[in-house]
Amino acid sequence: MTLDTVRPTLLVVDDTETNIDILVEGLEQDYDLAVAMDGPSALASIQDTKPDLILLDIMMPGMDGYEVCQQLKLDPVLREIPVIFITAMSQEVDEAKGLAVGAVDYITKPISIPIVRARVATHLELFNSRRSLKNQNDILEIKVRARTRELRESHLATITCLGRAAERKDPETGLHIQRMAHYSRILGTGLGLDPVVTELLLHAAPMHDIGKVGVPDRILLKPGSLTEDEWTIMRTHPEVGAEILSNQPSELLMMARDIALTHHEKWDGSGYPRGLRGEAIPLSGQIAALADVFDALTSARPYKSAWAVDRAMDTLVAAKGIHFQAALVDNLVRVLPEMLAIMEKLREEHR
Repeated sequence: MTLDTVRPTLLVVDDTETNIDILVEGLEQDYDLAVAMDGPSALASIQDTKPDLILLDIMMPGMDGYEVCQQLKLDPVLREIPVIFITAMSQEVDEAKGLAVGAVDYITKPISIPIVRARVATHLELFNSRRSLKNQNDILEIKVRARTRELRESHLATITCLGRAAERKDPETGLHIQRMAHYSRILGTGLGLDPVVTELLLHAAPMHDIGKVGVPDRILLKPGSLTEDEWTIMRTHPEVGAEILSNQPSELLMMARDIALTHHEKWDGSGYPRGLRGEAIPLSGQIAALADVFDALTSARPYKSAWAVDRAMDTLVAAKGIHFQAALVDNLVRVLPEMLAIMEKLREEHR
């Protein structure tokens, strides 16, 4: 049987055989029919047959039609099936109650088969239209989720490419940006930031030094101390990085811009490039700065050996209220075990 010839299924519920016979005889030419003679049997049949529409009597022993309809509407899978009450209860208050419990229509006995056929056809058409629209909306939602995932992956690919560009300028940068990215997320989580924000931190923090692509190799890779003129050039990299990442609608790249621009600012206002002080420094920049310095202290560089963690932590605690907001350093102390676990994990992966 093709989809075009599949007939809708109706469930007829009535405790009187004569009423069932009348409805079956009047509807069987166009519909597949199932029948039930009491409320519990009706609910069981609905579960089994998943009818397209239900013709439901009200006055039945035990569980009446109102209760059957109410039970049906509690089921998130079955609640959309249209219910038409067919009953001898002809008072306006009875009809109002029937519609209130979820029926789509109310037909009083004695019934007219042409009227029943017309009402059934109308409500099946409405039901199928709603179902078709829902299916279309579900398909659209799936496509939107897929497109959103694609765009997110594209953003992350962009970040990865930019990180690789920085790595070409400084081979040590590759491992450094991985560590400080994870450190930034751990620090954000320790502060109780929303998981969406901490995920952004993970992917935005690696862009903190992208501006170093504008610093000459003779300065960037110099093994000894920099001259004052060389420091002047080195200190341009935050604004270069911010310029590279500017004017992008992506929330990820906007955070990356803030981090690139402000990760050398200090809580007391003595940092660069703009001498921002306290809360004027974006929190993302403060977090990335702390992660950056923690990693710089605990990692070997061409000009220094790696510091022991205790020595690094003593230095950072001493910088509370000067280089860093005190609350951020206190948070670092709390999450230090997680930071060290990431440090060891990445070390093992790159051996």
